[in-house]
Amino acid sequence: MREALLRFRDERDWQQFHSLRNLIVSLNLEAAELLELTQWKSDAEVNALAADPAAREALSDECADVFLYLLLVADAAGIDLLDAARRKLDKNAEKYPVEKCYGSSTKYHRL
Repeated sequence: MREALLRFRDERDWQQFHSLRNLIVSLNLEAAELLELTQWKSDAEVNALAADPAAREALSDECADVFLYLLLVADAAGIDLLDAARRKLDKNAEKYPVEKCYGSSTKYHRL
């Protein structure tokens, strides 16, 4: 996916616009568009998005935009995203041991 994305970008000469700062801003704008799909909706309405074909497609498109910008951010910063995610999951496992946090939303420093 990363290679296809970079090829897409390079074929359009868009790397010139892809400073790390610009990519992070764009990532957050896309995340806001994902959030906008839930604005003023109840939890039940948000949960129903996946069952409606048009809403599901909009949700899918916004998720994809967030994912693609995240890949570009990671690439620009030299981050192996899968490795970073594995390491972060390990850190979270230490901060949130099952025996202390099972079924709880308490922040780790209050466990």
